[in-house]
Amino acid sequence: MRVAFLVAQEGIEQVELTEPWKAVADAGGTPQLLAPEGGEVQAYNHLEAADTFPVDQEVGRATVEDYDGLVLPGGVANPDALRMDEQAVSFINRFVEGGKPVAVICHGPWSLIEADVVRGRRITSWPSLRTDLRNAGAEWVDEQVVRCEGGPNVLISSRKPDDLEAFCEAFLREFQKVAA
Repeated sequence: MRVAFLVAQEGIEQVELTEPWKAVADAGGTPQLLAPEGGEVQAYNHLEAADTFPVDQEVGRATVEDYDGLVLPGGVANPDALRMDEQAVSFINRFVEGGKPVAVICHGPWSLIEADVVRGRRITSWPSLRTDLRNAGAEWVDEQVVRCEGGPNVLISSRKPDDLEAFCEAFLREFQKVAA
């Protein structure tokens, strides 16, 4: 099982990267960090700088077919910057349209909105994205984990770090089906 973690160069909520990463690795999978540029990315604990992480591959050089699943961590600045990167948005769009499962948490759905892949989908997020998601044509709900099959792929979403355990269990089930 190979899983792409797509993030911007900075602003990632650290626990929303590290906990899903650990879940993939613990399940015997291979997580890979994709970002618009090489080098390192800067994670945060809320608004305070935390650790840096090495980028495995620039998203512009990544191939959707190489991965069984995609994780989009949150953090306010991360998806806001990511949605401004055309190659990142294109990668997300190709992943969804290719029928591969995507897992997104917290503010991460901003990137999905920019990729125009939430219309008609049932999704959750951090509450402040509710209006953005509804305006983009999604059905927003306040639930710990939402699994939506109402599109070309399975979309797993969660609201916040407190949901990480259930989020990881849900997306691992989907990614393992693809990898099998």
